[in-house]
This record gives sequence, C-alpha cells and structure tokens, in this order.
Amino acid sequence: VQLQASGGGLVQTGGSLRLSCAASGGTFSNYAMGWFRQAPGKEREFVAAIDWKVGSTYYADSVKGRFTISRDNAKNTVSLQMNRLKPEDTAVYYCAADRWGLGSSQEGPYDYWGQGTEVTVSS
Repeated sequence: VQLQASGGGLVQTGGSLRLSCAASGGTFSNYAMGWFRQAPGKEREFVAAIDWKVGSTYYADSVKGRFTISRDNAKNTVSLQMNRLKPEDTAVYYCAADRWGLGSSQEGPYDYWGQGTEVTVSS
C-alpha cells in the first residue's frame, strides 16, 4: 500500500487547510486511517483516526472541534479538514493505514505511512 499526502502549506493563524491522503495498492475500504504530526524538535503525535466499518472518528484533545477527518472509499482517499489553525499546529503531517481496520491513537498498529506534508501556521 502506498500513501501520498498532500495539501500542506503556509497559512495564517485562524485560517484553514485541507490535507488529503491518496492510497493505492490495497483494499482501502478495509483499513482504518490515521493522521499524525511531528513538530520540529518533538516526537510524532496522534491527530485523528477513522475506522473502516462505520466511520467512527477519534481526535486528539488538542484538535477536537477544529479538525475533521473523513474518508471517501470510492476514491481511496482520507482527508483532514483543519480549521481555526494555531501556530502550535505547525508540523509535518503524516497519514497512516491500519490494515486491521480498528484505528488507534498509537503508531504501532499502523502498517503503512505516507511521506508527510508540511503545515506552517504563522502568528
């Protein structure tokens, strides 16, 4: 499975961005999908996840109410709509796929990772 993340860029505080992750080479609809991020000098952290079966979503407390994860199984894509962005959201964002379909806030269950897309929020 190959994952290609896109949509990052530079935005001002309070602005919005929409990240997308395109999957290929596998049965996308069976996978749980997650977004993680890594800020400069920090460890990678969980952002959001969506399971494969009913589309249940999970969010880190830091983004709850501002970010929305969604998936389009027909297009093999998962998106992360990010609103009311803050400078602390600045990071490289990675999408990941969990072939067991459950989703997790931990990195371990994810089998495949995209290359990352950079988001910079200016103050």
